[in-house]
Amino acid sequence: MKTKNVWYCGSCGHKQSRWTGQCAGCNEWNTLQEEVETTSSQADTRRIPISKEGASKPIRLHEISALDTPRLKTEMKEVDRLLGGGIVDGALTLIGGDPGIGKSTLSLEIANNLAAQGHTVLYVSGEESLEQTSMRAKRVNCHSENLFFVSEIEVGQILHHVEKLRPRCLIIDSIQIVYKAELASSPGSVSQVREAASTFMQLAKSLNIATFLIGHVTKSGEIAGPRVLEHLVDTVLYFEGDKHNNLRLLRAIKNRFGPTDEVIVFQMTATGLKEVTNPSQIFLEEREKSSIGSVVTCALEGTRPILVEVQSLVTETYYEMPSRRSQGIDTNRVALLIAVLEKRSRLQLYKYDVFVSIAGGLRLHEPASDLGILMAMVSSYSNRSFDPGTLCVGEVGLGGEIRAVSRIESRVKEAIQMGFTRCLVPKRCAKSLEQSDFAKSIEIVPVEWVDQAIKHIL
Repeated sequence: MKTKNVWYCGSCGHKQSRWTGQCAGCNEWNTLQEEVETTSSQADTRRIPISKEGASKPIRLHEISALDTPRLKTEMKEVDRLLGGGIVDGALTLIGGDPGIGKSTLSLEIANNLAAQGHTVLYVSGEESLEQTSMRAKRVNCHSENLFFVSEIEVGQILHHVEKLRPRCLIIDSIQIVYKAELASSPGSVSQVREAASTFMQLAKSLNIATFLIGHVTKSGEIAGPRVLEHLVDTVLYFEGDKHNNLRLLRAIKNRFGPTDEVIVFQMTATGLKEVTNPSQIFLEEREKSSIGSVVTCALEGTRPILVEVQSLVTETYYEMPSRRSQGIDTNRVALLIAVLEKRSRLQLYKYDVFVSIAGGLRLHEPASDLGILMAMVSSYSNRSFDPGTLCVGEVGLGGEIRAVSRIESRVKEAIQMGFTRCLVPKRCAKSLEQSDFAKSIEIVPVEWVDQAIKHIL
């Protein structure tokens, strides 16, 4: 047995024989971590059992069955929708998020629902004792006889329990805490996370076990461990939201068996996570309709339109450098919209501090919310409230033009269901809305330039 020092990149998992300031694989700086690698002439005796009948062989394209993939229902409609219809047998799913956000709670609820249908489920708790896990399980009403718990962090022992129990679903809590005894590095290192994830991937595919891996996150909000971890799994689910708020958002970042970038909303209660079937109502329930600097826009998360409140505060500053802060939206995007207002509408915002926030904890990524953000800033700057029954949707260009957005019909339908009576939309989108069946239910106001939209306030 020989040992040697190697360097692994914490971002991409690239292996090097010596340290350099920059990773040769992904060109990131200061990401290399030193680890001790052990080589042995004896092969690992720990093998994952694979039946001969299940061995793979090349087949032609027309021989592949076109039938839909069978799925396990979690009895949670929103979770099933997020996964593309349910859990696929043999799928490897990674659940990430901040500490205390609800990863273990969601996993326990999924495990309990599957066990209640008669499926054997094994929950491997590496961070908590069985007593601690049982307290959490009782809090979320887990009581099925088919749900088994074990406190173990060594991969070989976990494989032993899986071979003996042969569960339909396996949950590992968490992937950063388990380790392989054959590796000399400590749990949570790049090599341990990569090798453990690879082992569970082979286990899931060979035995057709639906496997969930719970992952930690770094300070920057990314899932801890090498980037290859996200490439290995079939689905990546990420929890968002403030743990001090009762709203939680679960986003599908990657999904080989369904749509990506879908979002579902939960409410954290004393008995676990409760699905929210109408997120727009939740995000707007605390909205003050006559509040200055408040405008409602529509964000498209995957295929679901969600109405959210954009709040802005524009206040005069006494410092040489005004402050630009945002929550729930990219600060650079806010700075761009401020520049458009100063250049195209001649608003002197260089004398003011500008703060923008998305109420409810949702983070907006698409540019269709630009018009709502811009109108919120104008409302606060002019000290005039915006019409509470009006929705603003549109992308703002650098020339001050209002550009078209996708799926405008579904956005307007959501506004009608929530009781809105008027909608500011890009002029290019207005023609398709005028020919729709719901055109008489809401007033469509086409706007082509920023100045036209501002006239509805000033």
